[in-house]
Amino acid sequence: WGEMILESVLEKSGLVKNQEYHVQQSFTTADGRRLQPDVVIQLPDHKHLVIDSKLSLNAYERFVNEEDPSARDLALRNHIQSVRQHIKELGQKDYQKLYGLDSLDFVLMFVPVEPAFNAAVSQDTSLYNEAFERNIIMVSHSTLLATLRTVASIWRQEKQNRNAMKIADEGGKLYDKLSGFVNTMDDLGKRLKLQTLTSQLEKD
Repeated sequence: WGEMILESVLEKSGLVKNQEYHVQQSFTTADGRRLQPDVVIQLPDHKHLVIDSKLSLNAYERFVNEEDPSARDLALRNHIQSVRQHIKELGQKDYQKLYGLDSLDFVLMFVPVEPAFNAAVSQDTSLYNEAFERNIIMVSHSTLLATLRTVASIWRQEKQNRNAMKIADEGGKLYDKLSGFVNTMDDLGKRLKLQTLTSQLEKD
């Protein structure tokens, strides 16, 4: 379900699937482990950004539905512990070191349910630091969408620059051809003029 939400965010971002991002690609670590990040975002200059979706709502559901204050507090602590465990597990995967990926120094950990994300980080702000120490940045639906739209904007700019360079290159080639054509015609004109002059002199 978390992956479905992630796909939905990607569709709204303006990025193109299988061009600017890839889903469930397989990679093998140096020690032979096979890892499958949820999404790999392609960045300009052959860089990559890995997104991994993490979702465990059991404790959060108990927190939301529980009426007893002490039971709610316990459920919230369990929810925070679940998020912390996800951070630990994701950090151990070391996606940044995968062969075939020129990844940035960090991975995005996507928590797809915004209220669950807010409940955890507002109650325990140290989660951000713990994640960052493991080269992980925690993102929710809204912050991930903003990030991906920024990436999409970078790609648009990159494509515009490439098109401008291609137009300039093609323009240069066309100029060279026209210049060659004009020189040829000029040379032909001079020869015709010389030939006319020669014919006139012979008649005289």
